[in-house]
Amino acid sequence: MSSNFFAMVNRMKFIDRWALMQNAKKENIAEHSHSVAVIAHALALIGNKIYGKNYDCERVCLLALYHDTTEVITGDMPTPVKYYNDEIKNVYKDIEKVAGNRLLSMLPEEFIEDYTPLFEKQEDDKELWVLVKAADKISALIKCIEECRMGNLEFTKAREAQEDLINEITLPEVKYFRDNFLDAYYLTLDEHTK
Repeated sequence: MSSNFFAMVNRMKFIDRWALMQNAKKENIAEHSHSVAVIAHALALIGNKIYGKNYDCERVCLLALYHDTTEVITGDMPTPVKYYNDEIKNVYKDIEKVAGNRLLSMLPEEFIEDYTPLFEKQEDDKELWVLVKAADKISALIKCIEECRMGNLEFTKAREAQEDLINEITLPEVKYFRDNFLDAYYLTLDEHTK
């Protein structure tokens, strides 16, 4: 019998983000997950090389790649709705859990144990999920920066809000990323190649 799991994961490219906003360039959850994985990996490396941490860089990358996979079933709920109040937030978490279990049930039995930690947060991955969450916010800021650079005023307030969120994160890895890498996202291609 054929498994539907990977075919469903492949559908991440059909789920658009930022649905309530007019986008100059649409972003889907597959693109977003790649961005989050790249940034989370960088944050882990920064933590290890600059701050003497012992993060599993490959593991954080894997967690980031799958962090929004349940949205192939739930769709991407806009942040203002998802976090409107604790009741909605908790109900949505329950929905995500059901969606994760549904995806896991699409795997052959011998692989379920391997994929379960990608859908059900494990205590051993707690530090890594903090990095994924921070990378998720940085990725959102980058999307806002890109939209503003394309002249899309729809993202001006969102960019300002995301900049404030990033500045509030106390992780030294995030501060290092912000101070050393984030400014480049505000530049044009010609400014990158000078």
